Amino acid sequence: MIAQAASGKQLTKPAERHVPVLYADAIEFLRVRAGGTYVDCTVGLGGHAAGVARLLGPKGHLIGFDRDPEALELAKARLDQVCSELGSQAPRVTLIDEAFSTIARHVEPASVDGLLADFGVSSLQLDEARRGFSFSADGSLDMRMDPRSGPTAAQVVNELSERELADLIYTLGEERRSRRIARAIAGRIVTSTAELARIVASSAPAMKGDRIHPATRTFQALRIYVNRELDEIHALLEAAPKLLKSSARLVVISFHSLEDRIAKDSLREGARQGIWEILTKKPVMAGEDEIERNPRSRSAKLRAAERK
Repeated sequence: MIAQAASGKQLTKPAERHVPVLYADAIEFLRVRAGGTYVDCTVGLGGHAAGVARLLGPKGHLIGFDRDPEALELAKARLDQVCSELGSQAPRVTLIDEAFSTIARHVEPASVDGLLADFGVSSLQLDEARRGFSFSADGSLDMRMDPRSGPTAAQVVNELSERELADLIYTLGEERRSRRIARAIAGRIVTSTAELARIVASSAPAMKGDRIHPATRTFQALRIYVNRELDEIHALLEAAPKLLKSSARLVVISFHSLEDRIAKDSLREGARQGIWEILTKKPVMAGEDEIERNPRSRSAKLRAAERK
């Protein structure tokens, strides 16, 4: 049985629709060794974690973090199934219902053989309209990865000043038309994803050659702000060197330039200080076949390093 610090509810079936991004590359760079201790900081629906579990053997230990209780329950079901299939060869699995920024409270220093973090939003979050992450279907403007705490995106949109909202959209969404968008939102009470998407699209319509919906960057900015995503990444990358053994591997997968820039700069600075040996001089990206199977992999970038 998998140990789980979660809400107590259990789901009976794993999330079979989930397609982990850059799966083969992530497993290869982690260099999973039987009997080791590996941490999946963003266990999500358990795609990468299941692959790691199959390689660990009975003396291995897989630790998974996720602050989304629904995702963690589905990951537990998936990993329960994997461990059942492995029988006596199954590793020990511990799932922790917290943000990965708390990793140092749960993991001993110099005890980890490999650490993986996939910073992307999970399929569960994107596909469930009620979670409010996407404008592909109308839902409540929520966007919280942990729906039990913190302000919703609706509260942010409705409570920030026009200037604050414009700065947020510009900084975290890299949206050049942020002031025009904020001006259109100001003074309204916005509660749904479809409503916000309409306001953004009407005030800053798609320009010729755009491949994304005009509201994409605004939604990205709000999601990052609501979930303090960049602060989480900074905290993890600061903690990682203390938790990894010598020759252990760190693998991170980012999905937009802000995340990737933090990872790149952190690893480069660590390499300069003699902490890391960088294994990916350029980020690894999905090939055409993977993008065709899973369009969400198009923007993924994987970076890896080895602890000296």
